[in-house]
Amino acid sequence: MSAIRFDHLTKTYDGARGAVHALQDVSFEVGAGEFFGLLGPNGAGKTTLISILAGLARASSGSATVNGLDVVRQYDQARRQLGIVPQELVFDPFFSVRETLRIQSGYFGLRRNDDWIDELLAQLGLADKADHNMRQLSGGMKRRVLVAQALVHRPPVIVLDEPTAGVDVELRQTLWAFVSRLNREGHTVLLTTHYLEEAEALCSRIAMLKQGRLIALERTSDLLAQAAHTMLRFKLDGELPPQLAAQARITGRIVQLALRDASEVEAALSSLRQAGLVPEDLEIGRPDLEDVFVDRMHGQGTPA
Repeated sequence: MSAIRFDHLTKTYDGARGAVHALQDVSFEVGAGEFFGLLGPNGAGKTTLISILAGLARASSGSATVNGLDVVRQYDQARRQLGIVPQELVFDPFFSVRETLRIQSGYFGLRRNDDWIDELLAQLGLADKADHNMRQLSGGMKRRVLVAQALVHRPPVIVLDEPTAGVDVELRQTLWAFVSRLNREGHTVLLTTHYLEEAEALCSRIAMLKQGRLIALERTSDLLAQAAHTMLRFKLDGELPPQLAAQARITGRIVQLALRDASEVEAALSSLRQAGLVPEDLEIGRPDLEDVFVDRMHGQGTPA
């Protein structure tokens, strides 16, 4: 049985200029015990998909199930299977961290849950904040509490919607160590993130959305293997020659060039020398998931 299944899911909103298609006939499954990545630019439909899964939005057509339970017809049962960490920092300012987790436990009918709450507090670095009011916490600490709330009823399926957005390195490492442990213990994890190095390191399979459509659905290793070109990366002060600038991806001082083979690498370096430019921190390597993602979002490759 699939842990998560989306079947011909479509979501349409009425906009001022006509219908807006947030999702268009999206179908895929996430296997039980899988660590699965859902990627796409802002506005691609990722959060809409998760909102439908959580029962916060209704699909215009199609269906979604969690462990075989329809999220509309069997909402109560389906919701108990899910633990969702939202993008937004949503919290009640009138309770302490421990009180917040006890109240969340109560939503799921769990009266004696303090042992698991204590473990969550310890694993997420919140033990010394247990009696602090939520208003006293930093943004990163509030996000840790959101993660603990999502896990307080020990859901078999965990959905993480941009869980490390704007948080420090320590939290990212702590969170991934704990979630990876839960995944090894059998929990299914669905992750959306803009930190593509996280998805590459953690996810066995990847789905990519673009303008509400599914454009890729493959094993992470297969996606990387399809990018047969060589990546030339370096830092540069100054402007690239026009013939290189047209094909480069530039982030600040960092330049990345996707080249076919060694002869193109040599030609690119020759162009730099002729222009009197000296690259720093020169690297020649294989493409990573970010390179593949950019290629797919710019229309290279075929839809899933």
